[in-house]
Amino acid sequence: MTAPIAVALDTSDVSTATAWAAAVAPSVRAVKVGLQLFCHEGPGAVEKIRAAADVELFLDLKLHDIPATVAGAARSLASLAPDYLTVHAAGGPAAIEAAATALPETRIAGVTILTSLSADDLDLLGIAGPPVDAVRRLAKVAVDAGARALVCSPQEVAVVRAEVGPDVVLITPGVRPAGADTQDQSRIATPEQALADGADLLVIGRPITGADDVGKTAAELAASLR
Repeated sequence: MTAPIAVALDTSDVSTATAWAAAVAPSVRAVKVGLQLFCHEGPGAVEKIRAAADVELFLDLKLHDIPATVAGAARSLASLAPDYLTVHAAGGPAAIEAAATALPETRIAGVTILTSLSADDLDLLGIAGPPVDAVRRLAKVAVDAGARALVCSPQEVAVVRAEVGPDVVLITPGVRPAGADTQDQSRIATPEQALADGADLLVIGRPITGADDVGKTAAELAASLR
């Protein structure tokens, strides 16, 4: 049984990403393709990763535009059949609904507040905080508009679970094993704490892909969560 981890393939090199995906596939549920790889290599990178690893595909493009543009972008991804596709909840309910309608077989994941943002950042941006309140508001907007998954930091996952109920998949970036470097993440927690609070899928990148043996590290982390 694989662990509820989505390994972030944060590289612009498709060969590296494919090797990582193949190495972690026996241990984890999903791999995440983000803007760095997708912008550099295009949809072909996703096709190569799918061929190398039989895991769920989390396509993390964070679409944020007017509803018609979001719908068009989502439709253009249909051939890739992503299991998850991220859309910023701050784009509004019409954009979320447009993506969900365009890709009905994909779980649209509403991105709430990026895990790199602190309470001070929200103040600077004019977003009513604290972060947990902003996340809860955006989570409800996204789910009411048709999102079947949400992206939130592990520090808000318990509150979001209480807000949206048991059927929405909660995806948590900002997950760091005990002792790992926090890097550019602000609102973080350990994998064990995130799962205990109600997360369904943990996004973990550099603590796995930065290891000398990527496959072994993924397997050890997965075993620790079972």
